[in-house]
Amino acid sequence: MKFSHRDRALRFRESHTDGRVLVLPTAWDVASACLIEDAGADAIATTSAGVAWSLGAADGNRLGRDRALDLVARIVSAVDVPVTADIEGGYASDPDGVAETVREVLAAGAVGINIEDGHAPVPRLRPVGEQCERITAARRAADAVQVPMFLNARVDTYLLAAGDPATRLRDTVDRAVAYVAAGADGIFVPGVTDPETVSALVREVPVPLNIMAGPGAPTIGELAELGVGRVSLGPAIALATHALVRRGVRELLTAGTYTAFAEAMDYGEVNALVDRPGEAGDRPLPVENEGARAQ
Repeated sequence: MKFSHRDRALRFRESHTDGRVLVLPTAWDVASACLIEDAGADAIATTSAGVAWSLGAADGNRLGRDRALDLVARIVSAVDVPVTADIEGGYASDPDGVAETVREVLAAGAVGINIEDGHAPVPRLRPVGEQCERITAARRAADAVQVPMFLNARVDTYLLAAGDPATRLRDTVDRAVAYVAAGADGIFVPGVTDPETVSALVREVPVPLNIMAGPGAPTIGELAELGVGRVSLGPAIALATHALVRRGVRELLTAGTYTAFAEAMDYGEVNALVDRPGEAGDRPLPVENEGARAQ
């Protein structure tokens, strides 16, 4: 059953406050999104790294807005669950450009965004005031088209090992509080999984905390007990898939065998998952959002 854009946005927003940790597996193309939905995920996040790699670009704000959001639109059209889009730094150099990106994201049918304060390709943090202006512009763009978009503001202090380690927690909290005041609905702190720091962030951050998990991180249940509101995987699923490709092809070209592919999915099963009326890439964007693209 297809829900309206507003209904999906409300469902996604409510999933952050229903008392459960929201687990967001990350997709990078239509097939991965369909597999994630079929596995039972309540919502899907895109991974900017996986999306960039799938389109032949490096991660780190090097993929153009149009190509990135075209893929978001294809994913949204292929699944029924809410989709939140990783828009890196906003695919723009100024707040007005960020606002335009948000309008395009909503026109594509997504219901949430991640926007980061790490400035790539040269790794550095944006000044707090500058990032707040970008977040406010994003918030206003969503409000203008009356979509209750969930804005997840990423704080890259730990990911970039920025500043003095002795004050990094305080710096992270200060940024988080400022971003919430600017319009953020959630705070994402990648690079942190140790329980002590996670607990401190949960206590100090006034909105749902998003942690990026993966091998070696606490389990979903353990993160839930710490009070984490949302868990995503970043590029982990895409990286694991690419590792299988490399391992299998190396085996093929050296040993001439195929054991790496022994647990492959059935062709018909995968084909059926993406076999919906019309091709995802050819479907029109949701009619209710076309006005957002035109504004």
